[in-house]
Amino acid sequence: MVYRLVNSCFNLQELVLRLTRLLCQFIKADSSTILILDPEKKTVVLRAAFDNQINILHDKRKDLKKISVKEKRVLEGFSVAENHLLGLPLVADEIVGAIFVRRKRGQKAFSEFDRDMLSVVTEQSVTAIKNLQLYEGQQKIILESIKFIGELLRQHGPTLSKKNTSTYFNIVKALGEKLKISKEEIDNLYYASILRDAGAIDIPYEILSKKSQLTAKEFKVIHNQPARAVALIKPVAFLKPVLPIILYHHEKYDGSGYPSGLRKEQIPLGARIIAVVDAFLAMISERPYKKALSFADAVNELKRHSGTQFDPNVAEAFIGLTRQKKFRNYLSSDTT
Repeated sequence: MVYRLVNSCFNLQELVLRLTRLLCQFIKADSSTILILDPEKKTVVLRAAFDNQINILHDKRKDLKKISVKEKRVLEGFSVAENHLLGLPLVADEIVGAIFVRRKRGQKAFSEFDRDMLSVVTEQSVTAIKNLQLYEGQQKIILESIKFIGELLRQHGPTLSKKNTSTYFNIVKALGEKLKISKEEIDNLYYASILRDAGAIDIPYEILSKKSQLTAKEFKVIHNQPARAVALIKPVAFLKPVLPIILYHHEKYDGSGYPSGLRKEQIPLGARIIAVVDAFLAMISERPYKKALSFADAVNELKRHSGTQFDPNVAEAFIGLTRQKKFRNYLSSDTT
């Protein structure tokens, strides 16, 4: 059971939350807590707790001076074995955290068997925790590189990727949440927000900076940009779910877009979201070759092309959000 659990979790937060629930069931405890240290051993970076009713995760750093004496002692490598409290350090090559289980006063005391069971769970869990820490560390490095690529793109040309990434993502995230998509899909939209124009790094500057109408040959180069972006990102395994969003965010709901002429639900939802956001921001932005539309005119354009260029559900959700002051502020700041 423990082995299946630790091998079915793909992020540390999910693992520690599920482990606290398993511990209460497995050892018949009233509550359980898992603490995870940062690599420098100065703060607790994750604290998961379960009391047989509510599962709570705290991910704000907490100084070791502010935790209890017993918690600090276990994080220093000592075990705690009391009638109604057991605590063991999580030790790989080094201490990575601690596990605690508790029973209420007046209940049966923990037995030697309970301590052995906690030890087994700890041993089976610590390798998975360490591996996930390493994996998430690698992801962090990759994401920092992605952000750097995004900044390069912002400098590369005046017609692509000029949007402030954090503000742009706030717009996309608000729309995704309005459409009730999952946290994983929101995360994928974040990566797509940064990387959707990554292929532009291969496009000649004279095309990106051109103020007059593009030739047919130049349009073809621009149209190949999503495929170039996908080719650049494809080697990064955890970004695999993002690739369809990037590849198809220029598709149109009626099948007249590119690169594959996909229609309706054939187009990934993330790509349909990006398409609406990009189109609206383009409409309200000043360009060398066009004047900016007002919010009202841009909304009317969304309505006019809903069901043809845009997914009508996505367009309707976006239009609803434009009535909110905070969302309108995001839109305004992303065009300045």
